[in-house]
Formats: sequence, structure tokens, C-alpha cells
Amino acid sequence: MSGQEALLRPAKGGFIWGSLLVALVLALIPAGRVLWLPDVLAMTLAFWGTHAHRRVGLGAAFAFGLALDVHQASLLGQHALAYAVLLYGAIMLHRRVLWFTPAAQALQLLPLFALVHFIPVALRLLGGAAFPGWPLLLAPLLEAALWPLLSAILLAPQRLAPSNEAPRKRGSGRTLQTKTW
Repeated sequence: MSGQEALLRPAKGGFIWGSLLVALVLALIPAGRVLWLPDVLAMTLAFWGTHAHRRVGLGAAFAFGLALDVHQASLLGQHALAYAVLLYGAIMLHRRVLWFTPAAQALQLLPLFALVHFIPVALRLLGGAAFPGWPLLLAPLLEAALWPLLSAILLAPQRLAPSNEAPRKRGSGRTLQTKTW
């Protein structure tokens, strides 16, 4: 990371869980059979898995996946498994990923985004369903392309405002006067 990068405050728990709930609501919006739409919930889980891995655990990813499975009336556990694998991968890569710019982070996370879409398709194919089509391959690419935007949005509340004060030198200024009795 460069010396010019702004310092970040720790993410507040309310903001983390609020952003995950907003992403869940966006994932629950009925979009029909549009296969190339990016999975905003998966992107948000990957973001918090890399930036606040101690606050968002595998159980939360599994629960969000189960909620999506129930809503879509799909095979119970397919999104839960995919999101748990995604979050595990994001947590495992978090130290390496955070050294890169958001655009380079997107390239690092692209295989995880592809895996999130591959797991449910593979489970459906094992269950005897038909292949959904090749437009499914566009979703991970769109997720990687949208990663810098998502990073900017989710990191905005954590950025420290630049200080107007000049840096203080050690030993300058007033000294503390103590009374001796």
C-alpha cells in the first residue's frame, strides 16, 4: 500500500450487517431468468470477508445462502454452500488481496466469483437439470468489473477526513504544569 492512501477507521458492525441486508434485499428482487446479472450479495460477502473477516463468519454466509435458496425455491443449500466457499476463500486470501488496488483485487477475486456461480450449476446438473446457458459466464466478469465501485461505496464511511492541523512536533507546545504540595 502506498503512503498516499488514506487511513481507514474500523468498520462498524451496524454498517457491515446493514450493507449485507441491503445486498440480500437486492438479491431477492425478482429478475426472472437473467443469468448474467451480478450477484451483489456474493460481492458484499467477499468484500467483508477480505476487509472485516472477524466480523462476518461462515455461518452468516451459510444463513444468507439458505435465505436465498428458500426465496428462489431452489435446491436447499446450493447457494449456502457457494457463499460459504466464497467467504472461506475471501478470508484465506484477505492478506494478499488487501495489498492490491481495487482493480487488481477484482482480478484476484475473479476465480471466487466464478466458483460461486459454478457450484449451484454443478449441483443442479448433478440433480438432472439442463445446462442454463453460456450467458452465465458473464456474471463473474461483471462482478469483477463492479468490484472497484463496490469497494469505493463500502469504504467511504470508513475514510478519515483529512486533518487541517499541521503535524505536531514532539516537545513543542505547552507543557503540563503540575503543582507540588
